[in-house]
Amino acid sequence: MSEEENGAAAPEASTQPQIMIQRVYLKDLSFESPNAPQSFTAEWKPEIGVDLNSQARQLNETNFEVILRITITAMADEKTVYLTEVQQAGLFHIANVPKESMGQVLGAFCPNILFPYAREAIDNLVQKGSFPALMLAPVNFDALYAQSMAQQAAQAVEAAKAESGEVAPEQTH
Repeated sequence: MSEEENGAAAPEASTQPQIMIQRVYLKDLSFESPNAPQSFTAEWKPEIGVDLNSQARQLNETNFEVILRITITAMADEKTVYLTEVQQAGLFHIANVPKESMGQVLGAFCPNILFPYAREAIDNLVQKGSFPALMLAPVNFDALYAQSMAQQAAQAVEAAKAESGEVAPEQTH
């Protein structure tokens, strides 16, 4: 390849979107078994509650920290069998991504990368607490992100209606 061709290709490559994992790390981890050892003698039929969310913050022009927080609550007979929370984080280099795509990258793409690490940490914690393995089902972060955006848009419409004095159709009855 000639120098001219090489020189022309370099700027083009530098403007391509870049998303690179710099580090995946455990930011916070907790496990509680408030009713042990009594919870070990009861029949094992807990109700498992899963709460997950993510947050992102920009560290500098191209570095972002994304944190995926997953809280698992196992209840049996209205008592907490165990409660565990994992904050799985990642440091991502993100460059040349259009602003309109950044929400999707930070709210779906990055959490999707972090989820397997968080799932493994939760499974290990639960087993170290002497409970049966807990392998969380896969999560569709793209769908969760789309749902979150739709809810925010609906709330913005309702807020605008309330501000302008319009009455929502549900309130006319």
